Amino acid sequence: MFGQKSTMIDPERALPGRDTPMPVPERHEVLGTPLAPPYPEGSSIADFGMGCFWGVERTFWRLGAERGIITTAVGYQGGYTPNPTYEEVCSGRTGHTEAVRVVFDPRKITYEELLKVFWEGHDPTQGMRQGNDVGTQYRSMILYHDEPQRAAAEASRDAFQPVLTRSGYGPITTEIVEAGPFYFAEPFHQQYLSDAKNPNGYCGVGGTGASCPIGVARTDG
Repeated sequence: MFGQKSTMIDPERALPGRDTPMPVPERHEVLGTPLAPPYPEGSSIADFGMGCFWGVERTFWRLGAERGIITTAVGYQGGYTPNPTYEEVCSGRTGHTEAVRVVFDPRKITYEELLKVFWEGHDPTQGMRQGNDVGTQYRSMILYHDEPQRAAAEASRDAFQPVLTRSGYGPITTEIVEAGPFYFAEPFHQQYLSDAKNPNGYCGVGGTGASCPIGVARTDG
């Protein structure tokens, strides 16, 4: 339906976008919490791209409030076009990936534990695609918010690569970059696979079956 591009667009050729942001639903369809800031004091933000954002968001909200997930949202990130539409992102002319924002309580779940979910929840060796979904908008990305997140992301990548290699996979292609603006996707896409919307909807996200050797133990104190 839309032109699927597997080569990153040059910034000067990206679509111009617009100044007006997308409207954001007031509450999360599953968790009942606000999607947009301000977020609770002491919360942290993790941003990931790991394929079609419908299934990715569900992966993280299913961890639940008891595990420290405050809210999740889908959007567009890592490219050039301000406030893009879904159609524009799918054209390959914005440079954005389909991203999921995870707002979490670091007292209940660590960033490293979220990274484990990230690595095991998709195939990070596929470049500009994820399974049958082809295009730059499906590329794997970790968008870090501070130096500790960057260091943790790189360490987890380096720990996971030998495991993938032993399992017959190639080099990790995940981009680890500083988080720029997060542009919320259309309300239609937020919690798309929830029971209230499309519980049996399409989910093209799948892991490699390899276990990432991080986040398996916590030391308190």
